[in-house]
This record gives sequence, C-alpha cells and structure tokens, in this order.
Amino acid sequence: MPVRLSTTSYVVLGMIALRGPSTPYDLKRAVGHSVGYFWHFPHAQLYSEPDRLTEAGLLDRVSEEDGRRRKTYSLTGDGRDALRAWLASPTDEHFQMRDIAELKLFFNEVGDPADVPRLADEQIAQHRARIAEYEQMVERFGDRPEAGPRMITVELGLEMEYAALRFWQALAKDDLDGLRAARRAGRLA
Repeated sequence: MPVRLSTTSYVVLGMIALRGPSTPYDLKRAVGHSVGYFWHFPHAQLYSEPDRLTEAGLLDRVSEEDGRRRKTYSLTGDGRDALRAWLASPTDEHFQMRDIAELKLFFNEVGDPADVPRLADEQIAQHRARIAEYEQMVERFGDRPEAGPRMITVELGLEMEYAALRFWQALAKDDLDGLRAARRAGRLA
C-alpha cells in the first residue's frame, strides 16, 4: 500500500531537494529561515518524517557509525518524482490562515472591550516588524537570479502583511468603514 504523503512530507522532500543531503537539525534550521515564515507546524515532525519517507523509498539515509550518530537524508529518484508530481498538481484547498489574534478578536465579546485596542496595537507592531524583515530579504536577495522563485513567496508574504497591517490600523482607528470603502473602490484590490 502506498504511503500517504502530508504537507510536512513535501516540506521535507522539498527542503532536501533544495539543500541537498540534510540532517533533521539542518531541516529545522532551513525551515526556520524559509517556509517557517508562512507554514507553521510542529518542528518535531522534521525529526520523525524523514525516517517514514526513508521506509517509503523516497529518501536514502546514511547514519554515522560513532560520535553523535547523526542521520543524513538524501532524495531518491522516487522522492524527486513524488515531489515533482505534487508541485505539478493543482491545489484546490482554500487558503489557510491560523492567526491567534484573529481568533481572540472573534471571541472578544466575552472578554474586556479594552482588550481590542491593545490587541490591535500589538498586531500593528508585529506586522510592521515582519514587513521590515521581509523588506530586508528583498533588499539582500531580490536581485539574485538564483533567489527568483523563492523571492516570489516573500513578495506574497509582504502583500499579506501589508493587508493585515491595514486591517489592524483601521481597527485601531475605529475606521473599518473607511477600509471597506477603499476596498469597494478598488484601491485595495
């Protein structure tokens, strides 16, 4: 029976395809500096998933004989084929956003109304910080041809951060009507 591949499976396969042979620790660091900005999952999975993918024949594993006994994984031909098939297949899943601040906003009617302005101020600061981080990435890597495809995800991240910043700023100013009007007029589309 074929193994069922999860999104985490494809993160592992994709990271090894980009980086070359990697230990789970290498994967954790690479994810933290790349897809971890927009795809959150328990990083403990980066330690268990490579063994599962090895059993499925999608990765090869080399273990150190002594010392720390690190395991280094590399992509097999079947692993590369599985990754390419996944990349080529359309995605019909709806965009997922797991935002704790949005969850708190949803349930706030049972909380203290004073929490909303504090939450908005907090979110404004966080989104500005993330925008600055993304802008630094664009400044550092945006002109490098080899960074091209990955920089597209940074651009998407920037757009999402700016949209979230506009929302929280409008909420902080109690001007959601102004935000709605700008969107209807096509100024935010």
